[in-house]
This record gives sequence, structure tokens and C-alpha cells, in this order.
Amino acid sequence: MAAASSSSVLAAALLLLAVAACAETKETRMRVFWHDVVSGPNSTVAQVAQAAASNVSATGFGTVLVIDDPLTEGPNLTASTRLLGRAQGMYVSAGKDSLSLLMAMNFVFIDGPYNGSSIAIFGPNPAERAVREMPVVGGTGVFRFAHGYCQARTHWFNAATGDATVEYNIHILHD
Repeated sequence: MAAASSSSVLAAALLLLAVAACAETKETRMRVFWHDVVSGPNSTVAQVAQAAASNVSATGFGTVLVIDDPLTEGPNLTASTRLLGRAQGMYVSAGKDSLSLLMAMNFVFIDGPYNGSSIAIFGPNPAERAVREMPVVGGTGVFRFAHGYCQARTHWFNAATGDATVEYNIHILHD
């Protein structure tokens, strides 16, 4: 009886492996432009915390900002550029001696082929580097079980206002 039970368990395990091997993993690559609008009446950023005055550094160490930034198809934030979604989440100035941010955000798609889906990005963003790589740690909708990475490149930055446009090249594996 134990032998029959062992062979049933083995057969079930082999069946699960076969099904898993047949499951098709998809790869998606996309490019979006993230617009961090800090200034003006249509700001998409809210500062919610700041370090005590005794800990303030040139990098803004300890500052926490919540975002609801537009994601567009092109680099200009105008009516002629299609709004693909919103980057919703927060970033924290986590570098005391360098401009390094901790990003925790969802790219929530509201138009195009990914409408209703999202991806979750969580990781370090050493903003002083020309190219920064951050992990994609999950997703919803067409991006269920997503994992991958994105590369961020600053397209435009205004030091006086803090406004920025960043190009995100995203590489995702998902079901």
C-alpha cells in the first residue's frame, strides 16, 4: 500500500512539473516617461516627512515624498503626448552623503494594451548615476507574477524647481 501511495505522489509531482514546464512565460519590454512635477499648481509630489534639523544634509537625507506622477508615451508632458498611466507611491532620500533614493512605486496603466494592469518597482535609485537599475518585484493584470528590472535615465531636470522627466526602459517576465 505504501508503494502505491509513493507512486501516486511521484506521478502527481511529475504531472505538476509537466504543467509548469508548459506554462508560457511572456516577456514584455516597454518605455515610458515618468514626470515628477514638484513645482506649480499641478504638482504631483507631496513631501510628507523631513529629518530633524540636526540631521539635514545637502542630499535631503530623511525626506519622504509621496507621488502620483504621469507616465507618458513621449518625453513631453503636453496634451499631444499620450498618458499611459500613473506612477503612484513614494520615494525616500536614503543617502546621507549621496543623492540616493529608495523608490517604492506602482506603475498603474490606464491606457494602451496594459490598461488595468500594474507593475511594482521597489529598490535603490542612485540618482547621480547616468543609468540606474531597479527591480520590478510584481504586477497585476497582464503582469501577474511579474519580475524583471527597469533602467532609469534622466531625460530632463530643473535644479531650481526639482521637476524632472525620467525615461524608464522596463524588461518584465510574466505569465
